[in-house]
Amino acid sequence: MTLDRRVFLGLTFAGMAAPHALADGQQGIRLRDFYNKDMSYSDIALELAGKSVTIEGFMAPPLQAESNFFVLTNRPLAICPFCDTEADWPNDIAAIYTKRSVVIEPFNVLLAVTGVLDLESYRDPDTGFLSRLRLMDARYEKIG
Repeated sequence: MTLDRRVFLGLTFAGMAAPHALADGQQGIRLRDFYNKDMSYSDIALELAGKSVTIEGFMAPPLQAESNFFVLTNRPLAICPFCDTEADWPNDIAAIYTKRSVVIEPFNVLLAVTGVLDLESYRDPDTGFLSRLRLMDARYEKIG
């Protein structure tokens, strides 16, 4: 599968009424579209690796205060979806690394996060959080 029209038209999370237009005209991509059913990376993920992408989601409660890292989730969560192993990695979260300290947003505020897609497995040295998919040098804005 190649990057198809759905990606450029913008994909939203299941249950949301319509795509959200971002300030730069992009649309958010669903987190689950980065994985195949067997949890291998999708063709879309492989094609976008190393490129700037925008993902819509919700900020999970932080693992630690004053960090440049947070977890983006598909749906609002009151507790953090911390994962022990790569095998348990859910297809609806992404690690987000920003250049500056993260300003914590309420868990039910929809965000658009733009950053460079990285698909290599990585364990954060400060938190121990293991991620398979993350956005680097990310910035985010409230859209809901």
